[in-house]
Amino acid sequence: MERAHGQSPASARGVLPAVLVVLFATGWAANHFTALLPVLAQSEGLGRAALDGAFGIYAIGLLPGLLGGGTLSDRWGRRPLLLTGAAVAGLGNLALLCWHDQTGVFIGRLIVGAGVGVAMSAGTAWSADIGGGAGSVLAGVALSAGFGCGPVISALLAQFTAAPVSVPFAVSVSLSAAAVLVGVVLARAKRAARRTAQDVPAETGGQSVVAALGAALPLAVWVFASATVAMVTMVERMHYRFNGPLLPGLAAALTLTSGVLIQMIARRRAWGPRAGAAGALAAAIGFGTVAVAGPTPALAVFVAVALVLGIGYGLCLRQGLIDVETKAPPRLRGTLTGIFWAVTYLGFGLPVLLVTIEPAVGITAPLIVLSVVAACIAVLRALREASAKHAVAHTVRDPVGRDVQ
Repeated sequence: MERAHGQSPASARGVLPAVLVVLFATGWAANHFTALLPVLAQSEGLGRAALDGAFGIYAIGLLPGLLGGGTLSDRWGRRPLLLTGAAVAGLGNLALLCWHDQTGVFIGRLIVGAGVGVAMSAGTAWSADIGGGAGSVLAGVALSAGFGCGPVISALLAQFTAAPVSVPFAVSVSLSAAAVLVGVVLARAKRAARRTAQDVPAETGGQSVVAALGAALPLAVWVFASATVAMVTMVERMHYRFNGPLLPGLAAALTLTSGVLIQMIARRRAWGPRAGAAGALAAAIGFGTVAVAGPTPALAVFVAVALVLGIGYGLCLRQGLIDVETKAPPRLRGTLTGIFWAVTYLGFGLPVLLVTIEPAVGITAPLIVLSVVAACIAVLRALREASAKHAVAHTVRDPVGRDVQ
């Protein structure tokens, strides 16, 4: 971990903005492709199967990148893994810029996925090393901002420029290159000798792999499940009224903007662990609303669902990252951060799953099941937090030894 490599706390905090810039560009590189799906379908003749396959092959690159990037950053340091991942993601979009038929889309998205996975896990872990829980939250905000801005700007560029495919990819490549150059400032940090066992911060009570994953993973499953239902499932159901690149761009803007804002509100209001239960509850409300709205939702329902599921996305992401930061042994923080992100990305498969099982079970029942499960997670999380507070209250004693109620 870079902070353990001889940097003072002040110098470590000084590089946090650069880390966040790289994470923002990484989020952009990952998600701006969403707004280009209608354009690629029209200009390149790519069908639904090909575009769904592009998301699948992205995941094939992403998951090893998340797991490997986190583990390797625990061993080799955060900086080289973060910058390498961001550069690889940029190269993947460069491939898409030059080659955007079906083969090019598959190869480019595979490369993007691998780079994004490495950068996300290493960068999030480094933010936590530098800033603790606040660093974890800022990493989530930076990535969310990139996830949201990328589709919006790419949708506008696709709609209003003469080269609706090439210009958005060129902008993404340029942003990745600029972010990596900004990240070079990290090289000013002191280069230290290889980390030894004494360099790793000591573990404190309650830190373990089981504690970290047991708290974070039940929230992780709702992160991108919430976002993709809003940005993919609801967009597809709105095609009876709207089409083109602006609709997915609007969905991304609404979902991810509310996700970023709610994280900032939760931090300012000091919601603490309650944010996890609130996020799962928001996901439950959003899924239930989608179920009731049916195959042709009203525009007002589309907007409301995007905002509510964005809140679920943001709060589950925030609290899940904080759980990993506070409960993971420091020597395994990168590895467990990668596992958390890998589980969040399982949510990207939810729209495809819903379409696949629709002929057998319809469009309503699966979303009702998801809503009920998310509500149960919210209740269990709330009960656990209440129990933990009660236990802490009864372990605090006054000067004469009586329990403080």
